[in-house]
Amino acid sequence: MTSSERPVEPMNEAEEEFVRALGRVLVALPRAVEQDMARAQRLPLSEYTALMYLSEAEHRSLRMSELASVSNLSLSGMTRIVDRLERRGLVRRARCDADGRGWNAVLTDEGLAALEDSWPIHLTSIRGHVLDHVPAEDLARFAEILQRIARTTQ
Repeated sequence: MTSSERPVEPMNEAEEEFVRALGRVLVALPRAVEQDMARAQRLPLSEYTALMYLSEAEHRSLRMSELASVSNLSLSGMTRIVDRLERRGLVRRARCDADGRGWNAVLTDEGLAALEDSWPIHLTSIRGHVLDHVPAEDLARFAEILQRIARTTQ
């Protein structure tokens, strides 16, 4: 039986409360972190996220489509972010070695420095808005549940 063939059952009170709270967090958390970063005059969250993934990649380089995917953005949205970062010298573009058709975004030393400068503000924000509210003994289980939910949306 597929999900479209299952009978539709209303959510119970606990399910409804969970889904609504999750929805609020999904909207409010990025906004709150973005405000914290802006108040400290650091990288916008979208730029921070792109630089973070590049810093973790082999040779600090990712194909544009892959960077968009891991950042949960469209390719056109990521292109606009990389355009801004490139103008400021934080990334550069390079042809993909594998096929010569696509483009990689490559983190520059200046980009890594900007990421490192923004990191303490980002960490403080995430701790204050998320981690300080989740008991340490619940973190692994909570991460497992969120990862399971994330897999269903891909």
